[in-house]
Amino acid sequence: MAALSKIPHNCYEIGHTWNPSCVQSAVDITRGALEVSFKIYAPLYMIAAVLRRRKKDYYIKRLLPEILQSTSFLTANGGLYIVFFCILRKLLGGFYSWSAGFGSAFPASYIAILLERKSRRGLLTIYMTNLATETLFRMAVTRGFIKPIKHGEVLLFCITASLYMFFFRCKDGLKGFAFSALKFIVGKEEIPTHSLTAEQNYPPPLQTTDAAESEQPQGSAGSAERPRPQRKNPMLFTRELLESICKRGPRHRCCKHYEDSCISYCVKGFVRMFSVGYLIQCCLKVPSAFRHMFSKPSRLPSLFYNKENFQLGVFLGSFVSIYKGTSCFLRWLRNLDDELHALIAGFLAGVSMFFYKSTSISMYLFSKLVETMYFKGIEAGHVPYFPHADTLIYAIATAICFQAAVMEVQNLRPSYWKFLLRLTQGRFALMNRQVLDVFGTQASREFKDFVPKLDPRFTTVEVL
Repeated sequence: MAALSKIPHNCYEIGHTWNPSCVQSAVDITRGALEVSFKIYAPLYMIAAVLRRRKKDYYIKRLLPEILQSTSFLTANGGLYIVFFCILRKLLGGFYSWSAGFGSAFPASYIAILLERKSRRGLLTIYMTNLATETLFRMAVTRGFIKPIKHGEVLLFCITASLYMFFFRCKDGLKGFAFSALKFIVGKEEIPTHSLTAEQNYPPPLQTTDAAESEQPQGSAGSAERPRPQRKNPMLFTRELLESICKRGPRHRCCKHYEDSCISYCVKGFVRMFSVGYLIQCCLKVPSAFRHMFSKPSRLPSLFYNKENFQLGVFLGSFVSIYKGTSCFLRWLRNLDDELHALIAGFLAGVSMFFYKSTSISMYLFSKLVETMYFKGIEAGHVPYFPHADTLIYAIATAICFQAAVMEVQNLRPSYWKFLLRLTQGRFALMNRQVLDVFGTQASREFKDFVPKLDPRFTTVEVL
């Protein structure tokens, strides 16, 4: 079989085609990765420190060491890959279908992750596992092993959202960042620990305008001449209408949004999270907008009127409003507040992903859900604990992605491929993938026009 065969080419002919020296090639990759890694992590840690309101002591003693530690991790991941690439070739006497990608990346990734801080290993493992799962799925689709499900990312998000919201409603179901994030998104009103008697802590609804007017004393002058009716301002009229809906609308006794009716509760949830999603997307586009401020000033309005801005806003807003609306409806229907309502409400709210389809979001949240359920299983004593599992999983997941980057880049997420090109300063695209086509993975499909210029003095196979 072609997949099990070996090609006798050396590492210069396949991998580091820009330089015949293995040592110099490793130095080139390491130097480039070091520069890029520092540019990535320096601003990242600075922004994180500002957002977390770190004290002066952190900036003096911990900021630079943490930046350098993460930089060394990413640099080692790139530099050690080319080192093991050459070592495996010398040990095996050639290349197998697995050795150029998975075989070289696995030991490099395992060593690299040990250099990173323990607090970050879990996040990196979740991200790479998510990416590797998506890559394996694309590989299976390409080979015809499975058929993709239409709107599969939406279905996966619905299932994930359903379970997440159920854990959120359960006592001690979620902890830490996940609980805080969902509390921010859907509001504390959906947490079942709130007391039903809290309604008494809120002031009663304000008296209506008509009632207030009826209580005003009528003088003799007022009775003699009726005041001329004034024309209402449309904005004022709209505000009064919304306030009347909020105060006078129905609210079930089990609902804990004490100052709003069920209708206004859902509407306010949509408006709030739509604004959050819109602002997030605008902020993400600010750096690119500033780069074109002077060269192409006409593109600045697109910062505020971009379609993606509204898509993210509608996605978040509709998720919250559907979840809250379904929860209120089920309370009215069953006349009680139950954690099981969150399963239905969360699933229906997941349909909002039609407005902002993202396989990455669905896969990442699903991976985090699996991690949450795994640790819950450990706490309950139903699942064994494997020490250093995150390190091993990271190495395997990263090796899978490198295997795709070498042998079938068309099945790798485009954003990760661009990241690899940036990390290696474009050298990952200089591999001689036409030779690797013998393994049957269409390795050169995206590189048809590239033919490396090799020095015949350092080749083992005659260059045509």
